[in-house]
Amino acid sequence: MNIAVVGTGYVGLVSGACFAQMGIDVTCVDTDKGKIERLQRGEIPIYEPGLEPLVKKNSAAGRLHFTTDLVSVLDDVDVVFSAVGTPPDEDGSADLRYVLEVAHTVGRNMNKYIVFVTKSTVPVGTAEKVKAVIQEELDRRCLDVCFDVASNPEFLKEGAAVDDFMHPDRVVVGVESERAREIMARLYKPFMLVSDRLIFTDIPSAEMIKYAANSMLATRISFMNDIANLCELVGADVNQVRKGIGSDTRIGNKFLYAGCGYGGSCFPKDVKALIRTAEQKGYDMQVLKAVERVNDRQKGILFDKLEKHYGGELKGRTVALWGLAFKPETDDMREAPSLVLTGRLLEAGCKVKVYDPVAMEECRRRLGARVTYCRDIYDAAKDADAVMMVTEWKEFRVPDWPTVKSLMRTPLVLDGRNIYDTNELRKNGFVYYKIG
Repeated sequence: MNIAVVGTGYVGLVSGACFAQMGIDVTCVDTDKGKIERLQRGEIPIYEPGLEPLVKKNSAAGRLHFTTDLVSVLDDVDVVFSAVGTPPDEDGSADLRYVLEVAHTVGRNMNKYIVFVTKSTVPVGTAEKVKAVIQEELDRRCLDVCFDVASNPEFLKEGAAVDDFMHPDRVVVGVESERAREIMARLYKPFMLVSDRLIFTDIPSAEMIKYAANSMLATRISFMNDIANLCELVGADVNQVRKGIGSDTRIGNKFLYAGCGYGGSCFPKDVKALIRTAEQKGYDMQVLKAVERVNDRQKGILFDKLEKHYGGELKGRTVALWGLAFKPETDDMREAPSLVLTGRLLEAGCKVKVYDPVAMEECRRRLGARVTYCRDIYDAAKDADAVMMVTEWKEFRVPDWPTVKSLMRTPLVLDGRNIYDTNELRKNGFVYYKIG
């Protein structure tokens, strides 16, 4: 089977490489000529563990190809995956211009049956728009060619995307015809040899599943952050509360960790898009609006704690940020709490020193010379009035606290991910604040 994957971001490149690993002939397409040239040279434009060897192996084997020309491969493929970006529009809704551009290109140039699959996260009703665009282009060409549209939302976690794709806990596919169902079942069969986790639905349900899943996870995070803030006020320990409620099998322990807010490419965008979809239908998503408000507030909680500690006297102080990416094992800083913290610290007149194992270049792209870039956590801590632990990278888990203290001007640690032990920090002479 031959397929094309349009878009070489996290979703498209991971999907293409993993399909190729299963013996499928894959052509990845992108309009960014520079990115395609880098990929053809074996250079990976994103940081994702395990992806580089997979791309190099399957490119060398002749199963994975890269091009800027989708038209050139349409006569040879059975399936076209649209994995292009769907950034939030000004009103919070998903911007579908790139998805529809791909649909227009396919409709203008296809000459045989193709399954057009939306892999991008798109609102309910997008498949109908895609279908109408392709049919409109075929009618303009006076061409009677059958095609199908399907929805196949991704559930990849940045930092574990390759493993998630190769060993999925479920694959959701929304289809309208038996022909499309058979093709998609054949495509995913190599991933289902151990246990069948392939779920077929109607297309609107498949489109809704992705948004509902991400919104539920975001809700759990904001709920626990709200509980953590209340724990501080009543003298409870949120870590003990988390263990207590997480042991309830009806609740479970996933996504119950308090912290300084969620970010990334999915949760913020998808929550906004689902709220907007509801508004377009005349419905008010009150719970999700609250989830968004809690998260926006939580991203500034470390700054609030710092400001309270110093009685509002922050001008001229030096603050070190340990971690910049929105989560470990990625260089993605989209909607990252570190950006909110940095902005507020700079506005307050602080000098900001930063270190992240992989996101330094991305930070330079976003913040330029506004912050000081450091070699490691110890370089960042030197002469600092406070250290803020923002991203829970493994290499941050067991610092040499006596060394950190000797480097700092003031031994103050604000832990945005609750990874340190209160007694250990205090025993080493630190003032220590955590979440909840």
